[in-house]
Amino acid sequence: MLTIRFELVTGERLVYSDDVDMIIAPGTEGELGILPRHTPLLTGLQPGELRLKKGAEEISIVITGGFMEVLPDKVTVLADAAERAEEIDIARAEAARQRALERLQQRAGDADLAKAQASLQRAVARLKVAKRKRRPGGTVRQELGE
Repeated sequence: MLTIRFELVTGERLVYSDDVDMIIAPGTEGELGILPRHTPLLTGLQPGELRLKKGAEEISIVITGGFMEVLPDKVTVLADAAERAEEIDIARAEAARQRALERLQQRAGDADLAKAQASLQRAVARLKVAKRKRRPGGTVRQELGE
């Protein structure tokens, strides 16, 4: 089976580097599926779950936005921040979600509202990935209490 080289980099570290079968990324206009020999592309990414498929394994990484460059044999993601599912502290992510919800309810101003919405989006993405990877068989909605 064909593979494609994938690298995920933040300002602080190389988060992941390996050959994978498929990349599913949270593009600004929706999810993008990237396979080997994909047409070259440069796109923005929004906060969310980036999934890598490698054989029967699926690796989940939360990113907080960034850019993705796709070449036929290599994909590079430059992310603002990234965490693998096993690195996420669920209690800390839940506390961040609660703070963001409180700020949204206060609605102090447009700038504060945008920051609170972005914080909420990041926290929900972190919780979704962490909880799904730690509780096989449950749905994301059940785990987020929806």
